[in-house]
Amino acid sequence: MALSARRRYRPVDYWPGFVDALSTLLLVIIFLLTVFMVAQFLLGREVSGKDTALQRLNAQIAELTELLALERSTGLASKDEAASLMASLQAVESERDRLRAEAQSGASRADAAGGQVAELQGSLDRERDLSARARSQVELLNQQISALRRQIAALEDALNASENRDRESQAKIADLGSRLNVALAQRVQELARYRSDFFGRLRQILADRPDVRVVGDRFVFQSEVLFDVGQAQLSEAARPELDKLAQALVQLNGEIPSDINWVMRVDGHTDIRPTRGAFPSNWLLSSARAIAVVEYLVSKGVPPQRLLAAGFGEFQPLDTATTEDAYRRNRRIELKLTER
Repeated sequence: MALSARRRYRPVDYWPGFVDALSTLLLVIIFLLTVFMVAQFLLGREVSGKDTALQRLNAQIAELTELLALERSTGLASKDEAASLMASLQAVESERDRLRAEAQSGASRADAAGGQVAELQGSLDRERDLSARARSQVELLNQQISALRRQIAALEDALNASENRDRESQAKIADLGSRLNVALAQRVQELARYRSDFFGRLRQILADRPDVRVVGDRFVFQSEVLFDVGQAQLSEAARPELDKLAQALVQLNGEIPSDINWVMRVDGHTDIRPTRGAFPSNWLLSSARAIAVVEYLVSKGVPPQRLLAAGFGEFQPLDTATTEDAYRRNRRIELKLTER
């Protein structure tokens, strides 16, 4: 029993376990130191690579800034793309600053910084793609500007040629106008001379008729000389006078050159009082009387293309009074030698 008691209360030896625990702790510390050294090494590499990437990023940012300035100067077509590039650059710069601050904060964020550096590298790649597209767009815009300049130069040449032709045409037109004015003035002078001769003959022919008078550039027959009251048929007493007029016109037609386009205009006029009988208005009565004179002259050999009949009714009176004498003066047939 005493032996059993001694065996039961024999003291326990803890030293081997303590040695094992101490060895394990030492191994853990060595392992942690190894991990820390590896992490420091990797962090140093990451920070060094990050500085290099930041330098490349700064250079890329400067290049993109120049491209953006060039893009702004080429026109409004690339403003949206430039704005997008600027926003991307700002985002990259912000990310760069943030990563620089994180790199300085310690080794504990080395893994996160590595992922962010990779993301930053992707952003740089995207910016390079955008920069390449921007350069291609700038090149395309430069080509378009060159084509526009060539087109503008061609248009300016065409415009100058057109202006020269226009000036030449204006000079020719001015010359033709001057020559035409001279020719017209000569024709007017010739017609005026023949008109003067014709009126001189009529004055000699009709000198003994007090009811035929000259008013300005026309001969005026009172209607009573040629027509009965309210009628448009020539009276027998009017025919001898019209025969003399027709003879003078036939002779004049043979004297005036054919290139002078003259006509004898026969104008019918009435007084203001309403008509009676076959003519419902003074328009019709005055026109019918003028036509009757023209037809009679044609029957006596006057070329019809040299005659013109017109009716004015009561609307061009010589005397606006309401007396019988004024009415008689307003009822008339006027003859005028003029151009067609």
